[in-house]
Order: sequence, then C-alpha cells, then structure tokens
Amino acid sequence: MEQSLRKDTTIGNKIFTIVNNTLLILIALACLLPFVNVIASSFASTQEVVSKKFILFPTTFSLDAYRYILSTPTIFKGLGVSVGTTIVGTLVSMALTAFMAYGLSRTYLYGRNAINFIIVFSMLFSGGMIPTFLIVKGVGLIDSYWSLILPVAINAFNLIIMRNFFQALPDSLEESAKIDGCNDFGVFFKIMLPLALPSIATISLFYGVTYWNTYMNAILYLNDSNKWPIQVLLRQIVIVSSGMQAEGSSVDVIPPAQTIKMAVIVVATVPMLIAYPFVQKHFTKGALLGAVKG
Repeated sequence: MEQSLRKDTTIGNKIFTIVNNTLLILIALACLLPFVNVIASSFASTQEVVSKKFILFPTTFSLDAYRYILSTPTIFKGLGVSVGTTIVGTLVSMALTAFMAYGLSRTYLYGRNAINFIIVFSMLFSGGMIPTFLIVKGVGLIDSYWSLILPVAINAFNLIIMRNFFQALPDSLEESAKIDGCNDFGVFFKIMLPLALPSIATISLFYGVTYWNTYMNAILYLNDSNKWPIQVLLRQIVIVSSGMQAEGSSVDVIPPAQTIKMAVIVVATVPMLIAYPFVQKHFTKGALLGAVKG
C-alpha cells in the first residue's frame, strides 16, 4: 500500500510539475509577446507597418525609425544628460539612503520612532507638485541638473527596505567590531556595507530606473531645452513626427509615427535591460531580506 501511495504521489507530482511549468511558460510568453512586437515593429518597413496590425517577425528590416531618431543633433546630448543624471543621482541617493537607513536601524538612536513615523507619513501624504516647485525655485535649482536629483534623492519605500535589512543583521556584529576598536564609521563601512551588497544592488536598480525615466521633473524645472534628458527629447520627437520633420533632422522622409513610437520605446528601455543582468542575482535576495523584518 505504501508503494502504491508513493507511486501515486510521484505521478501526481510529475503531472503537477508539467502543468505548472506549462502554465508558467504560457504566462511568460504572454508577457514577452508585446515587447517582441514593439521591437519587430520598430525594425519593420513602412509598408508592413501600415498593412499589418500585429508584427512578430518583420519580412523587411528597416532602420528608418532609428535613423530618424538619431538624426537630430540634440539626441546625443540628451543621452549624455540622462546617463550622467542616472549615475550621479544613483550614487547620491544610495549614499543618503544607506546612511539614513543605518542610523534608523539602531535602536539606541534618539527620536528614531518619530523619524520613522514621518517617513511612513510621507509615503501616504506628499506636499504636492506646487509646493515642491516653490521649494526647488526657492533654493535656486531651476535650470540646474541638481533639480533632477535632489527632490527625489531619498525614496521612502527604498529607505524602509534598507532600514529593515540593517535591522535584520545581528547586533553582535556591531558589538564585536567596537570591541576590536572600530568606531561607528568603521562599523558602517567595514562591516555593514559589505553585508548589505544584495540590498544595495537592488535599491540601486530602483533608483537608476527612476533617474533614467525622469520626465516630469525635467519639464517642471528645466526651462533650457539644451538640458533636457533623453526621455523628454524622445517625447518631443514623437510629437514632431506626427506632424512635421524634426528641427535639424537630416532625414528627408519621415517614417510612420507608429514605427517611431516603437523605436522610442526600445531606445528608452534597452539601457535598463542591459544593466539588469548585472544586479539580477542580487535582486530577489535583496528585496526579500529587506522586506522580512518590519
């Protein structure tokens, strides 16, 4: 009877595994197909885009949409602005978040509970667009690249995730390091930060995506179009392509607006897709470790 039960259990497990894997593959394909369609449509010819509503494999490859996007001379400057803002902003955000998260994770910090309450409160209620704009203008950040970084330098959710990560580390690590002669900075840089690499990699990706996708802050705080990041410029190209040729463009024939939109999505998404594999092995671990302990 035990053999029969064990055999039934084994067969049941195999059937469950097959059905489960099949469903997961179908779900993954359903999520992947729209992105494949976007890439295929960006490389499709004008005739194919006009004649077909859904494209997975273009019969004729065309780079007209990418030539049109890259033909405007300001696109490379906008790309440089976005790359610089993403790198500097991520470094600034991670430094501020790590310092503040570590401090708030220490139970002996005076006023810790009040500060934590303010952080959680800011996640539920914010000052709004106009008060934020007045503050940015009041401190003289209008038309400055810092206006894309400092207003969003610390994200409350990311701060709480990293604080929880530090809280999950045993207090004995700090105590033993101080017995060996480390001060607070030594404990933080030599003990805590190396252990927090999974959390740092995960939150760095969150911040990097935020800075790379900067759009609204650039519209609000940057009056000089020469300082616009890539996202704003790509949006302008899409708008212009719907009506007339882009200013300074060297392309005589404008591709269909649909093709340009698809190419814009690819250009805006690919850099983050390239960066993701480098932090992917830390991503799940860092997010879970910071979310276990409240």
